[in-house]
Amino acid sequence: MFSGIDEVDWASMEHAYGPANDVPELLRGLASADPAEREAALDGMYGAVHHQGDVYACTLACIPFLFELVVDPGVQDRGGVVELLTSIGGFDLDEDDEAEIDEDEIEGAANYAMAAAAVTAGAGVFFELIADEDPGVRLAAPLALATLHRHPVRVLALLRERLPVEPDEEVRLALVEAAGRVALRHRPLAERVGQWLGLLASRADSPGLRLAALAQLARCSPDGLPGDVVPVVSGLLRQMRSVPEESGDRGDRGEHAPPGGIAAREDDEPEPGPDTTPDAEPVDPEPVAPAETGRGEHVATPTLVGQLRSLSAQENAGRGAPWAADLLRTLHVGLDDRVGDRTALLADQLRSPDRRQRIDAVRMSGGLIRAWRGPYEELVALVGDQLSDPEPRLAEAASHVLEELFGLAAPAADALAARLAADPGSWVKTWASGPPGLCSPVKALARLGDARAVPALAAALELPQVAHDVGFAVGHLGATARPLAGALRRRLAEVELDEGAYDRASPLLAGLTALRAGEAAPEVLRVLRGAPEYRGEWLRTAALRALGSFGPAAREAVPELRALVRRPGTASATEAAEALWAVSGDADAVLPVLIEGLRSDQVHDRRAAAVALGALGPRAAVVAPRLRGLLAHEELWLRVDAAIALWEVSGRTRETVAALLTAWEQNRHVRVRVAECLARMGPVPEGSAAAHVLRSELVSVRRHNAMDGGYGSHDIHEDEKLLALCRQALRGTGKGSTS
Repeated sequence: MFSGIDEVDWASMEHAYGPANDVPELLRGLASADPAEREAALDGMYGAVHHQGDVYACTLACIPFLFELVVDPGVQDRGGVVELLTSIGGFDLDEDDEAEIDEDEIEGAANYAMAAAAVTAGAGVFFELIADEDPGVRLAAPLALATLHRHPVRVLALLRERLPVEPDEEVRLALVEAAGRVALRHRPLAERVGQWLGLLASRADSPGLRLAALAQLARCSPDGLPGDVVPVVSGLLRQMRSVPEESGDRGDRGEHAPPGGIAAREDDEPEPGPDTTPDAEPVDPEPVAPAETGRGEHVATPTLVGQLRSLSAQENAGRGAPWAADLLRTLHVGLDDRVGDRTALLADQLRSPDRRQRIDAVRMSGGLIRAWRGPYEELVALVGDQLSDPEPRLAEAASHVLEELFGLAAPAADALAARLAADPGSWVKTWASGPPGLCSPVKALARLGDARAVPALAAALELPQVAHDVGFAVGHLGATARPLAGALRRRLAEVELDEGAYDRASPLLAGLTALRAGEAAPEVLRVLRGAPEYRGEWLRTAALRALGSFGPAAREAVPELRALVRRPGTASATEAAEALWAVSGDADAVLPVLIEGLRSDQVHDRRAAAVALGALGPRAAVVAPRLRGLLAHEELWLRVDAAIALWEVSGRTRETVAALLTAWEQNRHVRVRVAECLARMGPVPEGSAAAHVLRSELVSVRRHNAMDGGYGSHDIHEDEKLLALCRQALRGTGKGSTS
């Protein structure tokens, strides 16, 4: 084995972490008789030679030796090597990708193309491996064929032939999944695949196989799904609970899913093990031993592969069909914008007696609500019901989902309050490093504006170190949190103005800003005057915002603010001018500073100046020509801020609305800012371009900021805010007109 491996000039190549002269050792490690050495070698291949899916010259050089490994029956854990080859060769560069490649990426793109060609050229070996004695190899081979082989009709025929004779249930599911992959990659075959999947979905003897067929049907041929797909799937889940599957653990599938696989989906949530968060209690009293499924001997190792397997084993311990969650995620993605069906299916899962199925459903509920708009009251209430479950992972998962929902969490408000009342000791979470933070139920209740969160915030303010997110929670509670003003002021007075001042003072300043607590002006002034050099600019910004929010109640700060504005053209001068206007209303003092800010070399400073000028309204009408000139600036966000300020200082809407609607189409992330302005302008005329844009947004089912493969903690809140602003603009509750 490995003939010629020492003749390759590995030292002349590089991988993610430097010279590739360690690659021969990794390749030999994959053939080792020691399970720990094999796992460490596989981890090294993914970590360095195929780092995050990259293909280097050394990756290409490995391909012949990896093929040697997968065809040698004496090598154990060959399924993992098949998956590695699938990942290396399975990257597709479509026409759009090729058009966007720049000079620095040409070599990398060429490597991807050569890897695809090299692995595809040898993909015929996977035909033999689909009947290999090793179930782990048989598990990986179908997807390799579907991804890499040049003759999809032959692949599809083999998958269909193999299914009736394959004894392992997991491998049978992999065969069905591979058929779905063939249909997605080769659309002319989708109808043929869909017909076969439809037969399996209605006639297969295994409920798991029927569910797998429905999941792939949803992906590649959704029109072929039965009209009653929700009760059908619910019935299959009940059958799977009553008749445990014989195949046991899912094995090591999924640790290194190839690009384009089903491992990462919009509905996926992080699936932590019981010890991945502070103070979590382990669910299982005894360590979970790796499953003996014929897929090789798995041992605990400190590698990433080993940790993933360990977490997977803990997550799936005791499950009769641990792969069911993957099938349901695939089904949900295939159902796509059929929000009603997906909601009904998740509601049924959340009523399941199987706690693990409910954990999966909670996580998928978060993914659904994050990406799609819809009526979620029943679903949210059911997620809230999980908060009282004694299973810590279930309650924790529900808490995290509700935390992201903001106003949509209202149906679970009582459940959140009950959770807090039952466990006051959990209100604040402490970590091994970094400041403490509020627990998810506290944040979720505060984001609802529910006064029942106030006692938890009051307790957080009495701790030696204040939770870093207290200020944000106060901001969502608004006037309801007014009783906390005294404690915020007292704690701010105690902050030492040393290098750690920003971390300690910023949550307190954020809370006082939200409450507009003008009585705290002396304490805020102390911070403004004594800000240390380290992060001093950030701290002064927070203090100036607080003083500005206090308005005339902070009049004692006027001399300090006037001194700061005497340095025009700087960020601090613009921030001080904005605060001075809010406190004193002295337009003559601040206007020259803000005009100078519009000339800054920094786009951020110009944006800040434009926003501050808009706050002056007609008192800043003299800057209208300058703002109009910025409507052609290359930076989109500056164009938006300038357009809004132009309307605020001049009252003219035609130019503003045109610029805002152009930005709306160019970048979805500016839509909330644009809608805020349109709502303030007043009734949008029926039949206008603005009305068309707003109504189109309101009828869209997809959230405007939904992303594939990632999300932000405030995405749902921002999208719901956008919808409310669109309705407000169309109703015309603003102060002007867009005509």
